[in-house]
Amino acid sequence: MDLFSRKVIGWALSEHIDAELALAGLRMALVERGSVKGCIHHSDRGVQYACHAYVKELEAAGIRISMSRKGNPYDNAAAESFMKTLKYEEVYLWEYHSLEDVKRRIPYFLQEVYNQKRLHSALGYLTPQDFEQAELISVA
Repeated sequence: MDLFSRKVIGWALSEHIDAELALAGLRMALVERGSVKGCIHHSDRGVQYACHAYVKELEAAGIRISMSRKGNPYDNAAAESFMKTLKYEEVYLWEYHSLEDVKRRIPYFLQEVYNQKRLHSALGYLTPQDFEQAELISVA
């Protein structure tokens, strides 16, 4: 998630939480954003985010690394809030029968609903997509 706009820019789905899953989401975000040199990547202290391959990819992109303090969920409040939204507005409302159902529904929710239709009070009640467009216009 891009904390500036609350837009979800990278994700991956798997039956396993591991470095490959995290790397797939990171790579998607890097493609989505292009140049990210100097940005800060914040995560919790999960082993998938601290492993050599993940850290190496962040460093190669010129991204500064930030991790939550041990046992402090408030450091990652935006991500925790997003996960709650994903669960309550998508996951708990659907009866998934297979991983294929999940792989079809979750990207739809992220791209079509969360990024383009869901209003955020932190963004002046704009969607992440609209907020980014408004910021691009105001900078130009």
